[in-house]
Amino acid sequence: MKWLSHSVEDTYEVASEIAKKIGPSDTICLFGDLGAGKTTFVKGLVKSFGIAPEQVSSPTFVYLNIYQGPVSFYHFDLYRLKDEAAFLSMGFDEYLDQEGIKCIEWSEKIASILPSNVIKITLTHVNEGTRQIEKS
Repeated sequence: MKWLSHSVEDTYEVASEIAKKIGPSDTICLFGDLGAGKTTFVKGLVKSFGIAPEQVSSPTFVYLNIYQGPVSFYHFDLYRLKDEAAFLSMGFDEYLDQEGIKCIEWSEKIASILPSNVIKITLTHVNEGTRQIEKS
């Protein structure tokens, strides 16, 4: 499925639509260039589960933020991660088996240790102010 987003609100609406099909332990892998809207998408997703989107920030410098609500969210940003060995050495792999939704930005850095049934979301710049969001 593909959508076009022309605003933060549009991205939230797409995330809300996708949220209706997400289970409480699913893993969502987010793909896209810097500034493509991955964190904005996560804000829309957590909002759909009753968590204030203002709580969401890019965890680039800490790798992981946890948001508590009716469902727990584990929001990873692996942009600065060197490799899978670093991920494993920090013990983050334990979260992959936790009850809760895992949202992983830059998940390609740990591709070989991810579950096989991940939900892939790709955000692409179309032009200034417009993003394409694709679920596969």
